[in-house]
Amino acid sequence: MNVLYEEEGSFKVGAVLSDNTTSLQVEAPHGKRSKVKATAVVLRFEQPGVAEFMERAQALAAGLDPDFLWECCGQDEFGFDALARDYFGHAPDALEAAGLLIRLHGSPMHFYKKGKGRYKPAPPEALKAALASVEKKRRQAEQQANYVERLTRCELPEEFQPLLPDLLYAPDKNAVEWKALEAACAATRLGVPQLLEKCGALPSPHDYHLNRFLLEHFPDGAEFGDFAPVRAPEGLPVSEVAAFSIDDAATTEIDDAFSVATLANGNLRIGIHIAAPVLGIAPGSPLDRVAARRLSTVYMPGAKITMLPDAVIHLFTLGEERVCPALSMYLDVNPGDWRVVATDSRIERLRIAANLRHDSLEEHFNEITVAEGHVDYPFGDELRVLWQFANGLEQGRGRAEAGAPERVDYTFRVDGDQITISERKRGSPIDKVVSELMIQVNTEWGRQLSDAGIAAIYRSQGNGKVKMTTVPSPHQGLGVEQYIWASSPLRRYVDLVNQRQLIALIRGEAPPYGPKDEALLTAMRDFELAYDAYGEFQRTMERYWCLRWLTQEGISSIGGSVLRENLVKVDRLPLVARVPSLPDLAPGTRVALGLAGLDMLDLTVGFRFQHRLEA
Repeated sequence: MNVLYEEEGSFKVGAVLSDNTTSLQVEAPHGKRSKVKATAVVLRFEQPGVAEFMERAQALAAGLDPDFLWECCGQDEFGFDALARDYFGHAPDALEAAGLLIRLHGSPMHFYKKGKGRYKPAPPEALKAALASVEKKRRQAEQQANYVERLTRCELPEEFQPLLPDLLYAPDKNAVEWKALEAACAATRLGVPQLLEKCGALPSPHDYHLNRFLLEHFPDGAEFGDFAPVRAPEGLPVSEVAAFSIDDAATTEIDDAFSVATLANGNLRIGIHIAAPVLGIAPGSPLDRVAARRLSTVYMPGAKITMLPDAVIHLFTLGEERVCPALSMYLDVNPGDWRVVATDSRIERLRIAANLRHDSLEEHFNEITVAEGHVDYPFGDELRVLWQFANGLEQGRGRAEAGAPERVDYTFRVDGDQITISERKRGSPIDKVVSELMIQVNTEWGRQLSDAGIAAIYRSQGNGKVKMTTVPSPHQGLGVEQYIWASSPLRRYVDLVNQRQLIALIRGEAPPYGPKDEALLTAMRDFELAYDAYGEFQRTMERYWCLRWLTQEGISSIGGSVLRENLVKVDRLPLVARVPSLPDLAPGTRVALGLAGLDMLDLTVGFRFQHRLEA
């Protein structure tokens, strides 16, 4: 005796070795013996033998049309043996019964299983929907295969064109197009952007990186759209000083300027002047909401996305030969010991005599000219005073950098597709003047807001961690008791918020934001996230242009300095690379590296160790 039984959703056959009423001991065609419950047996038969039974039953089942069976069985529940009798027109033999059972079991769209050997036909609408779904999947499979074949030939299907941003940056992994692209990438052993580039779908690697950022942070585009005209305030007193700014040549958002005057008592009055856009941007206004969404200007080599519209920047930037609204802090300084003896903050209009630029100023105002006492250049006397005052401020903070390791800043200039990367030593007289005066003004204004009990957004540092907080806290890195950002309101939203609080303090008005104001807390939280994301994007684009420079200059070999293990700082570039072939060398060792390949889409670069260089 042989049996056909159901086990784990499939049918099996075996020769019965023993029958114990509730269970059977059976032997499978391949010799394995097992125990089968009697309730699992659906058919008993003598012939044919188990070795050929399933093959012949499955062949018979393959010839049965499930659509025809569904039409024959009505809509009531039935047993497979009853349907087999009706279908074959006689009592079915074991193979016929098994074949029909296998066909029913293998057609779950047509027949719902209701128990051992029992089925119920699917309702007409349900069957229609299921068949349509199968047909849809079949067509999709054909379409996917067609897409894969074309993509592997580096041919972009027309249907992919409108989907490119999604496929590159936010794919729907259930979409046919994505599945086809994934399969084509596996076949060609290329990444998604690399394959699409070969298909001509990427205008340039630069646009690939830029558009990724824009899609995430500026999904509606980087344009400002329409906004109500902004007007500069009228009736402000005009300062008598002639101020000047110090900025990079490409800077248009000129937030800060300086002035120096001599008082009758011999003291110096040093002015630190900050652009005042809050005098034209009301809290909660449409333009303020735009700035609150952007939170900061986004910088990248050769371009930027400003926080405020160009028209507003032009109105409030401290531009040369203009009279601009400003929030000024005047410091009365004793020139004997460079102590600040009095402080006065004012809201005023300020005449900007000049916008000094790093590239031209550094030729005249540098370590050598300062040491030799040369001042025969525009604002030479004032810059020398500010240099001496900055040194006094630095020493007062306990942060004098005598003997500190030399650090370098890099300037990127993009002209079309050409990139120039130049080095500038950090800590030059220009850097020190600007940085020390900004630390001073942000520290002092932070103290004034704290003393007055007016809420503000502070920047603190403790245990090496920098964070934003509404609680005045020490900034250990700068060596100050509290520190706010209020000196760049044209390009950072927290500075704009803090400037509103400062103006309220100076005017004796109620501040716009209270200590637990939701707008204040939201601005602080959102700014930190955006500032980190924008900084990461800037580093990404700088890395892109570093790789472009290597290609542009035809670099095959370049020097570098070992940082640690197999990490090397590449000469002339803000680029650190991992060099697996680097031998065990001490940090600081100079080495020559050979360029082993780079990928402008993944922003990866390979170097191989060539030899050591003389120190």
